[in-house]
Amino acid sequence: MMADRRAAAHDAGITSGLGGHGDERAMIAERPLVTVIDDDESVRESLPDLLRELGFAALAFSSAEAFLASDCVHETKCLVLDILMPGGMSGPDLQRELTRRRQQIPTVFITANGDETVRQRLLAEGAVACVFKPFSETTLLEAINAALGVN
Repeated sequence: MMADRRAAAHDAGITSGLGGHGDERAMIAERPLVTVIDDDESVRESLPDLLRELGFAALAFSSAEAFLASDCVHETKCLVLDILMPGGMSGPDLQRELTRRRQQIPTVFITANGDETVRQRLLAEGAVACVFKPFSETTLLEAINAALGVN
């Protein structure tokens, strides 16, 4: 049954970062759900593992559209969101769509583009943080904790 859910999730562009131990919903209820949205498969595979090690529940999506179509929007406590994703909605587009839907999810943007003006614009538009790839575990944890209001 768990394998069936994973296969269906994989087909929809979702990667579980929960490790397959016990019931996924129970883990999400116990720990804050941090959702990763990135078109880069290596990020979608590695970042949820790191987040789980840091004490979070984690899911990953390959696109903003896949995330919006999921039932995870209301459960997500923090988004870790790539800025540029080819083909569909960009990270900032998703943030604006969530605002339009009155879904206020604290957002940490991640990007390989080291443009400080883009970073400043995203922060002005409501992002909690914008970190440049490659980033350290400490930098990411500090940004997520800020998004969750943890000291």
